[in-house]
Amino acid sequence: MAFLHRNSHHLRRFVAARNANLLKTNRVESDTSSSDQSAYGQLYPEHIPTSTFQKILLSVGSSVITISNPYRGDMLATFGETSGAFALGRMKKQMELDTVGQQILLEKPRINTKSVDLNYLRSLPDGTFGKEYANWLNDNNASPDERLPVSFVDDPELAYVMQRYREIHDLMHTVLGMPTTMIGEVAVKVFEGIQTGLPMCVTGGMFGTFRLGPKHLRIYLNTHLQWAIRNGWSAKPMMNVYYEKHWEEPMSEFRRFLNITEPPDTPRKKFRK
Repeated sequence: MAFLHRNSHHLRRFVAARNANLLKTNRVESDTSSSDQSAYGQLYPEHIPTSTFQKILLSVGSSVITISNPYRGDMLATFGETSGAFALGRMKKQMELDTVGQQILLEKPRINTKSVDLNYLRSLPDGTFGKEYANWLNDNNASPDERLPVSFVDDPELAYVMQRYREIHDLMHTVLGMPTTMIGEVAVKVFEGIQTGLPMCVTGGMFGTFRLGPKHLRIYLNTHLQWAIRNGWSAKPMMNVYYEKHWEEPMSEFRRFLNITEPPDTPRKKFRK
């Protein structure tokens, strides 16, 4: 455990420093072509080329750190990227077979404060999806700009799929009616694990239960676990939803469209990500 922790930490620092240098180079040499990037192994601006051994080290090390300390968002992101190649390929194929998924892959929309007018969402009527999302961000002191850019996925298209998954995570919380309590996070991870097959989500849903206290564990096992599993299997594939086109829709209608049932009541004690 100590070996994995120590070495994954050093490797993360190394690749982070290399990424900073690459980004600095990109800013200075703004005329560098994409073919030049590929020549140096960089497939997109935020890409950090890594060997198979480095990916294994990062994947195992980040998973151990994430399980022991779920507050490490950087390690969670690293684990997702370095362990999710197969699942990302499956997610992309699923999107390619759906007309909306195809549109998303073609247009590559982003969810951040530059692309989403949060003031407009706050002005929407109560009960609409957009207003509920804005309220969720406010209630949980969150921002769509908090999501880290993808760096360790060695395919630009799959990198976007991972980025899209990452940026709709808070929308999943909103649609599923889950706060950032430990129960809420684990329930969302179970739902996402079934939907995506990402090892990060599957392990989060499994090991997250060990961090629940006796009272919350009883609540989770009696209501949330079954609800998350049932909806994970029955809901519309979440990657094939163009959420940005549903802001004005009443949440009840949007949930029916997604085939998601009314969420159970959840304790609201905050969990710091």
